Amino acid sequence: MLKEGTTAPDFELGDQFQRKISLSKYRDAQHVLLVFYPLDFTPT
Repeated sequence: MLKEGTTAPDFELGDQFQRKISLSKYRDAQHVLLVFYPLDFTPT
């Protein structure tokens, strides 16, 4: 668990087109908001 104000470690995820996107690409360039919707594409 990270404490508030701690810099997030670099990580890499696939986007909707399966392209790899890394956090370090956006560090110091702009604000980054990462949102997970775990149930968007699952039947509920």
